[in-house]
Amino acid sequence: MKKKRSIKIKSKHLIVIMSLVCISLMLLTFTAKLPTGPVKRVAGYIIVPFQNGLNEVGNLLSGVQDGFQKKSRLVKENKKLQEKVEELTTENSQLIQNQYELERLQKLYDLDQQYAEYDKVAAEVISKDPGNWYDTFVINKGSDDGIKKDMNVITIGGLVGIVTETGSNWSTVRSIIDDSSNVSAQVATTSDTCTVTGNLKLMDSGKLGFIQLRDEEGKVQVGDKIVTSQISDKFLKGILIGYISELEEDSNHLTYTGTLIPAVDFAHIQEVLVITDLKQQKGES
Repeated sequence: MKKKRSIKIKSKHLIVIMSLVCISLMLLTFTAKLPTGPVKRVAGYIIVPFQNGLNEVGNLLSGVQDGFQKKSRLVKENKKLQEKVEELTTENSQLIQNQYELERLQKLYDLDQQYAEYDKVAAEVISKDPGNWYDTFVINKGSDDGIKKDMNVITIGGLVGIVTETGSNWSTVRSIIDDSSNVSAQVATTSDTCTVTGNLKLMDSGKLGFIQLRDEEGKVQVGDKIVTSQISDKFLKGILIGYISELEEDSNHLTYTGTLIPAVDFAHIQEVLVITDLKQQKGES
C-alpha cells in the first residue's frame, strides 16, 4: 500500500496565501455587486485576526529592536563610566603619591634646618644589601658631588651612618645598625657618654644596644635622648641616634648597659642628606 503524502505548508507560504486571500477579498468588495454583509463577516473571521497577529508581531519586533538599542546605549555608557572611574582612580593614586612625597621632602627640609650648621648634599638610595634592614646601601651621589669617605649621613629622624666608599657618582653607606658599627654617643640631658653598638639580630626587635654608660649621679632615665658625642673621631656631635628603652646596671656597679629605640626607620630609607663637613675639619676649625 502506498503511504499517503502529508502536505506541509511552510509559514512563509502561508503568509503569502493569506495575503492573496486578503487582496482578493478587498478587490471583491469593490468590483462585485454582492451584499457587503457576508463579505464583512468573512473579513471579520479571516482578515481581522490575521491583521491583529501581524500587528502583535510588529510590536514584538519593535520592542526587541528598542531593547537592543537600549542595551547598546547602556553598554556604551557603562564603558564611559568605567573609563572615568579608572581615570579618577589613577589621579587619586597620583595625588596620594605626590602628597606622600611632599610630606617626606618637607621632613627632609626640616631635618636640614635642624642641623643648619652643617653643609649637606641630598641623595637617593639606589641599592642595598639583601635583608630587611638598610645596614649597608648605595646612594646616587659620589666624589663628583664632593662626597668623601667618613662623611656622616642623616635622614628623617636622625643619624643613619657613615660613608665608607665613594665612586664618581655613587657612594656606599654603612649604617649604625650594622654589626661592625660603633658610635661614641652621650645622653643629651646629662652628657654621660656611652658606645652605641650595631646589632642586626637585636634590630629584629626594633632596638639598638649601648654599653659603658657612666651615670655616677643616677640621673639617666628611660626615654632620654642619645646623641653623637663630641669625643667621636668620625661622627659630628649632637646628631640624634635614638631614645633609651632599657637600662641595666653592670656588675662593676660603675657603668650601665641597655637598649635604645632608633630615631631612624631603618626598614624604609629612600633619601638621605650627606653632611659634607668631616669631623677632622670641624675639629681643626
